Amino acid sequence: MPNLRVLRFIFTLMIASLAMTTQANDSVPHRSFLSRLIASFSDVDTSYIEPQHYNFAVMVQNTNNYELYRLSNKQGQSILFSPEWSMKVGPYFGWRWVFLGYTLDVNHISNSKKKKEIALSLYSSRFGVDLFYRKSGNDYRIKSMYLGKDISTEPLRNQSFGGLNSSIKGFNLYYIFNYRHFSYPAAFSQSTVQRHSSGSALVGIGYTKHSLSVDWTQMEDLIKEKLSGEGKAVIDSSMKVGKVEYSDISVSGGYAYNWVFAHNWLFAASLSAAIGYKSSTSRTNHSRWNIKDFDFKNFNLDGIGRFGVVWNNTKWFAGMSAIFHTYNYKKDQFSTNTTFGNVNVYIGFNFGKRKKL
Repeated sequence: MPNLRVLRFIFTLMIASLAMTTQANDSVPHRSFLSRLIASFSDVDTSYIEPQHYNFAVMVQNTNNYELYRLSNKQGQSILFSPEWSMKVGPYFGWRWVFLGYTLDVNHISNSKKKKEIALSLYSSRFGVDLFYRKSGNDYRIKSMYLGKDISTEPLRNQSFGGLNSSIKGFNLYYIFNYRHFSYPAAFSQSTVQRHSSGSALVGIGYTKHSLSVDWTQMEDLIKEKLSGEGKAVIDSSMKVGKVEYSDISVSGGYAYNWVFAHNWLFAASLSAAIGYKSSTSRTNHSRWNIKDFDFKNFNLDGIGRFGVVWNNTKWFAGMSAIFHTYNYKKDQFSTNTTFGNVNVYIGFNFGKRKKL
């Protein structure tokens, strides 16, 4: 994905430039509106939030990826897919707001070229943004299947299935109302330290593009092989959609809370519900969405959850964080549910103390 790598690099340079501009203008008495606006991104009540004292950070992170895809139809049949557990380990280097690093998938070294993932999260006191791109490999397994009453699908549980391909890309942008007392960076980027418990309401917007395809001929062959004694083990044609592609534009709202349960310790939890409008796209006729295609049935409920436990004494830090997304897509005859996320375990230290102006 060279284009996405370039975009990520450009975006990182933009953020770095903003940070340098803020630092350079801290000592200027009369700053421009833009400089004051950028500086306000780090405007906090220091009795609640202790700012970062260092310019650089180094850490080692273990990332564990999880994915679930559920397909179901109006007849009640359903299939749940999930790839093999993915564990990545690698170093990261940070400067101010920006963390860059590389992780190696130690469970799928030989299959790593077929799976692609880019995830970038940036947090300031007021705003946060998640950018992500995920493309599946061919290591899916059937976690469960329901084809009807009195039909046992147990022989299919945990069977490998290479006929599913999926991808998702998009972003989430959100605003933190109580930004002077509540710190997202304290929980998820270790660039500040929350000193007193506090929470905040959140509001955001998001855009994602989804693609999901299933080789149903391969699935039917597998069913015939494993369920030869089940004569009625047939997938209804309403589920056999060759490829599902849709875009999702959403508006979200939620609440986040940082609990300081001991000195230098923090537990963070954040939940947001999103109302998303899904619009299907077609590769056969290259049709474009217009206002005549609007339908209230295309609104669905999605969700985002973030959780973290952090120990941070401003010099050294360690902890665990998790971010999960869930998306729903429903039509008259079938529906899909996509859930994916990361669980990170990390340890690191800060260095290069900032000069006091």
